[in-house]
Amino acid sequence: MSDYTIFIGLLALYIGSLIGIGLYYNKKQKSSIDFFLAGRELGALSIGFSAAASWLTAGALLAVTGFFMLLGMGSIWGFVAPNIIALLVIALFVKKLKQLPAVTQPELLEMRYGGSLRGPVAVIITIVMILFTVADIKGFSMVLEIFYGLDPLYSVLIVGAAVALYVNLGGFSAVVFTDRIQFLMLFLFVMVMAVMTTGAASNGDATLTFSKMMSDVPGSWYNPFSIGLPMVLIFTLSIVPGWISEQDPWQKVWAAKDEAAARNGMIIGAVLVTLVFGGCAVIAVALNNIYPDIAAAGFPMGMAKAEPALLVFIKSSGFSKFGLALCAVGLATAAMSCADTFATSGASCISRDLFQRYIRPDGDEKDVMWINRLSVLFIIGAATACSYFIKNIIEAIHIATFIASASYFFPLMGGLFWKRATREGAVAGLITGATVQIALVIMDLVKTPPMAPAWLETISPILSGHGVIVGMLASAIAFVSFSLVTEEVEEEQLELFFKTR
Repeated sequence: MSDYTIFIGLLALYIGSLIGIGLYYNKKQKSSIDFFLAGRELGALSIGFSAAASWLTAGALLAVTGFFMLLGMGSIWGFVAPNIIALLVIALFVKKLKQLPAVTQPELLEMRYGGSLRGPVAVIITIVMILFTVADIKGFSMVLEIFYGLDPLYSVLIVGAAVALYVNLGGFSAVVFTDRIQFLMLFLFVMVMAVMTTGAASNGDATLTFSKMMSDVPGSWYNPFSIGLPMVLIFTLSIVPGWISEQDPWQKVWAAKDEAAARNGMIIGAVLVTLVFGGCAVIAVALNNIYPDIAAAGFPMGMAKAEPALLVFIKSSGFSKFGLALCAVGLATAAMSCADTFATSGASCISRDLFQRYIRPDGDEKDVMWINRLSVLFIIGAATACSYFIKNIIEAIHIATFIASASYFFPLMGGLFWKRATREGAVAGLITGATVQIALVIMDLVKTPPMAPAWLETISPILSGHGVIVGMLASAIAFVSFSLVTEEVEEEQLELFFKTR
């Protein structure tokens, strides 16, 4: 029996179990709230596992390990720290969010400002979710290409078909339940890889040689500020706002049974994410001992080899056919655990905020759920097309994050915490930020040569991250300026958000 046949067999068993979960929850669905928010009955552990699994894509896992190899702890500000910080910040907002009877962020914005923002924000969130899904597809494509020499199309078919089936059957309840399984499999994979790479790096017992290996690492590797405080601030200001305002963790807050479950769930998620990335750091140190030429190449030149280094190690380590298949399935679960969340989040905007709000306001819940199922397929298909144009895994995640940060972060957070925010200010901030940021991203991608530092970054460090600081600043100025010069919002409209009476 071939390696690939064994992998397909194990994957079929796993996907079959996910479909079974979807069928189980399909019978429990009585309304669209059951489909979109799991009936608002989720506990802290369910939210915590789902929050962690949703932000631990297979591609990001490989990319983070590569960054640790080349930049050490200084690399945490590009992905790791923003993940953890964002979940903890959202935990602080839980009381505010839970008092709002919203299902999606565009719906919340309509409650706050009126109908002008709901459609445009729904479109932007859908685009962001598509770009996040690209990272999952590309990460799993890399797994199948290195392990089995398969064309990227196969990863699309596997991830897309599996996610579409169990999400469309079981809705958000199926997503959350399967996220528990997928996180545990991913966590087990990372811990096993940490032990195996450590053992291979020292040609001995990993448990005995771990401390020696870590002590041999240069002290600069452990310095989280090795990239310089200005760059730390730039990364934090450019990435964290986008992830704070990302819809899928808010969806989990609204799906929680109470404030305590939502708050504790976000904190648990942050802890679980920290544990997995800690395992990635250990793997990176071991891989640097195994492949010293990669670290010597430096960043960004070494990234092309650092990103797939763990997969190369697995492939060359003499794993049995069954062991290799288990590793592939473990990474497939990571891809699915993120893709299902992103597809669900984006589909809810299409079905509820676009279709139900503008196209068929008189449509019943069955119509909305049907469109939602089709929207899941659309998001997977669109992500597939984008994956052929976006080559870098973290690049896809960052582009999505920067667009979110620059477009609707200020209208969204300002609407929650600033009474003087107005519809005109929100619209101005959204249009200005989105236009500037998308233009900067396109300009940077076009003008940056392959494997070279970003063109905008070579002009000034402030323009790092496709100039997102500029995009956010433009959005903030437009939002505040137009809010201050336009008529204040009536007290009745603010009552839900600020309890003015």
